[in-house]
Amino acid sequence: MDTKNTGFNSKLIHAGGIHDEMGSAVTPIYQTSTFKFKNADQGARRFAGEESGYIYTRLGNPTIEDLENTLAELENGYKAVVTSSGMAAVNTVYMAFLASGDHMIGHNAVYGPSRGVMEKIFPKYGVESSFIDCTNIENIKKAIKPNTKLLYLETPANPTIGITDLKAASKLAHEHNILVCVDNTFCSPYLQKPLDLGADIVLHSMTKFINGHADIVGGAVIASTKELFDPIAFVMKNIGFNMDPHQAWLTRRGLKTLSIRIDKAQENAQKVAEFLENHPKVEWVLYPGLKSHPQYELAKQQMNGPGAMMSFEVKGGLESGKKVMDNVKMALLAVSLGGIETLIQHPASMTHSKISREGKLEAGITDGLIRLSVGIEDAEDIIADLEQALAIA
Repeated sequence: MDTKNTGFNSKLIHAGGIHDEMGSAVTPIYQTSTFKFKNADQGARRFAGEESGYIYTRLGNPTIEDLENTLAELENGYKAVVTSSGMAAVNTVYMAFLASGDHMIGHNAVYGPSRGVMEKIFPKYGVESSFIDCTNIENIKKAIKPNTKLLYLETPANPTIGITDLKAASKLAHEHNILVCVDNTFCSPYLQKPLDLGADIVLHSMTKFINGHADIVGGAVIASTKELFDPIAFVMKNIGFNMDPHQAWLTRRGLKTLSIRIDKAQENAQKVAEFLENHPKVEWVLYPGLKSHPQYELAKQQMNGPGAMMSFEVKGGLESGKKVMDNVKMALLAVSLGGIETLIQHPASMTHSKISREGKLEAGITDGLIRLSVGIEDAEDIIADLEQALAIA
């Protein structure tokens, strides 16, 4: 079935393009490290790129390819690679497009390790970076240097929920021959398509919404063109960032219910955000579905829904916030996000703990900030859980 012109939900179910000779309704798990050739000449042709086919799972595998093809179609990209983790996806992009003497601009409130690895490891190889508030396009303009090669964005940002204007940022970057990569983890292609808005590359931690069941770790990188895809694929294959076939199969299975899960989660999130915003013990709430969000109008233009992620602060700061996190009963006190269960965590001491205190404060990651990933439980139960925990704070 050609799914190019079908709706999003039909793509979720039927895209991929890998068909099993036995007639399996789903692509099987090809749990093999290597693939045999008919003869020596066929092996030579495949290694030379003169014949399509599989050689070795690090280089390609039908189960993995099924997931890659689906993601590329969902993001309206050229091709995709899937990786062993979200950070493998991030580092694939960094290694593919940054060399000694290059400069990268990143949003200051991105996933902690995405910033940490750039600030702590890549300077050893001569790569410099500037992390700024990219929700203000003027800040990007001021940060551009003659050697800037990559603009790395995450929108909504982790964990401050700041939203960057992708059309404006991409237009500015391309005027200076700078590539634009967007971490689309918080939205997934269901709520936002960065390539359609001008970005060159999009990546995901598939551990989150794409898989959606908190039972795998994985990443993905989707390129808009062959010229961009080839260096991405080269790094992934030769550094060895590849995903395992069983991980890929689980992720493809989880992906089929993406829209249903997100619809329910963001319906819940809207109710939870409104409850928190009106609670006397809550200082502030940042959620794209609230009119109080500073980029509320931009979110409506750029995203197909507000998503399931929010941050808030309890009056009394960190100590009151700890009491809330320590006393929830349904929500899990755990890092990660985008699963069917509601998760609550403290970024300053957990996911963003390796960022300097100055860097955190500059990015708006205060000690009192709590990040909430709303799941698909009954909204009334999530609210009741938060209400009883807030009563203790």
